[in-house]
Amino acid sequence: MFADVYNKTTEGTDLGEKIAVSMRNITKTFGSVVANKDVSIDIRHGEILSLLGENGSGKTTLMNMLSGIYYPDSGSIFVDGKEVSIKSPKDAYNLGIGMIHQHFKLVDVFTAAENIVLGLKEKGSINIKRIAEKVNEICSKYGFEIDPYEKVYNMSVSQKQTLEIIKVLYRGANILILDEPTAVLTPQETEKLFDVIRSMRKDGKSIIIITHKLHEVLRVSDRVTVLRKGEYVGTVDTKDATELSLTEMMVGKKISLDIERPEPDDPKPRIKVDNLSCINSAGIKALDNISFTAYSGEILGIAGISGCGQKELLESIAGLQKTLPGSSIVYTEPETGEEKQLIGKTPKQISSLGISLSFVPEDRLGMGLVGSMGMTDNMMLKSYKNEGFFFTQRKKPRALAEKVKDELEVVTPSLQTPVRRLSGGNVQKVLVGREISSSPTVLMTAYAVRGLDINTSYTIYHLLNEQKKKGVAVIYVGEDLDVLLELCDRILVLCEGKLNGIAEGRKTTKEEVGLLMTNLQNGGDTDEQK
Repeated sequence: MFADVYNKTTEGTDLGEKIAVSMRNITKTFGSVVANKDVSIDIRHGEILSLLGENGSGKTTLMNMLSGIYYPDSGSIFVDGKEVSIKSPKDAYNLGIGMIHQHFKLVDVFTAAENIVLGLKEKGSINIKRIAEKVNEICSKYGFEIDPYEKVYNMSVSQKQTLEIIKVLYRGANILILDEPTAVLTPQETEKLFDVIRSMRKDGKSIIIITHKLHEVLRVSDRVTVLRKGEYVGTVDTKDATELSLTEMMVGKKISLDIERPEPDDPKPRIKVDNLSCINSAGIKALDNISFTAYSGEILGIAGISGCGQKELLESIAGLQKTLPGSSIVYTEPETGEEKQLIGKTPKQISSLGISLSFVPEDRLGMGLVGSMGMTDNMMLKSYKNEGFFFTQRKKPRALAEKVKDELEVVTPSLQTPVRRLSGGNVQKVLVGREISSSPTVLMTAYAVRGLDINTSYTIYHLLNEQKKKGVAVIYVGEDLDVLLELCDRILVLCEGKLNGIAEGRKTTKEEVGLLMTNLQNGGDTDEQK
């Protein structure tokens, strides 16, 4: 077993000067669910430690206990060799521990400096100039780039993340926990973040990274700790690990990490978008004259920095977004070649035209599923209007729920358990499984594998390729450029709401796509052959 090979357990480790934090026999339960069981790990001064594991393996729960969000049921935590009790984030800050969450905790209308001191008890009146000077010192020391006087609502995603890191450093953190830090960053921004992390390591800081991106783990970390089903599996030196060995530690068995990409078979136009423009809920022009064609039997990737119009693009096609005059979205019937205009039609009207369009939205519970319902009822939402009286047609939805549960390994106490009680990864499995099961001719997914472990992610990639082989036009919005380059036939790049180019998935590079994501060329190029 892989656990036998790599189980270099931390139990009995000498708590010497090199050890910043030791967590010993940590157990945490939520009702009948055991999130962590007798977990023991060490974090050294001046190291980057990656924490890996499948969804539900207990990674975030373990770090939430270190950062004071949860309190362990049993076990001990030592900081610099001294046993401590961390009952709140304030306790963690006092011990020099700070966590940067995936979802930022910033006030948009405040400046960077104001966000940094928010909640702190400063002696005397708040001196923004003095705060800005200290922020600039931190930036200069570690290589950050941020304006202390800039409002958060004007910042990019990477700037907001930078601000969160500076915020914990300002408060004296020597141990930093980063939860999925590169999830929404371009390759260039990721490189800049890694440079900063290495700079902090050189200064003696301890950095723990929770991530699913194995190639990044191998590039930036010194050691890797793996959890499986809430238990400690082992810790290895990164130099001795590979993507395959780490994956096998995570899942406990050998799996393939190859993403299949068959050539499109007789592609035909399925969705043709012309001059698509729309205004988002904030009154900003989210899409500006977008034109492209999605073909049957291909996977069209959509790349762009978060908030560049990906959400509005998919919602416009699905009939959920009001578009501006002059916009056109034409669907071509597979059998007859008949063209049908989708602009101005609701999802129900699109369905009534006989168009089988499936949409996996970014907002899983707000838009995709009803959190208070179980799996069976959520399966029924897709088809009950076409199958007669709501309460008499439960057999097929129940069978479908069982199929999705078994094939995607959804972890749930029962099919009746409200989906809001499931982990984010399991919620996503339910949504993707339901949408694929409806045999669509167009399948659109927004961040379909966000929050999923690598094993389940590859299951989703396989399902998308199966749809592609059936002649489905798949539109895939993703945030991992490595996956986009391996999975997609073509990659449409959005920048500032404009089409900035369409790249061939088999020929382009991550750097080329990253550049298109951040540098608008000639005001946006609507020529899809570019």
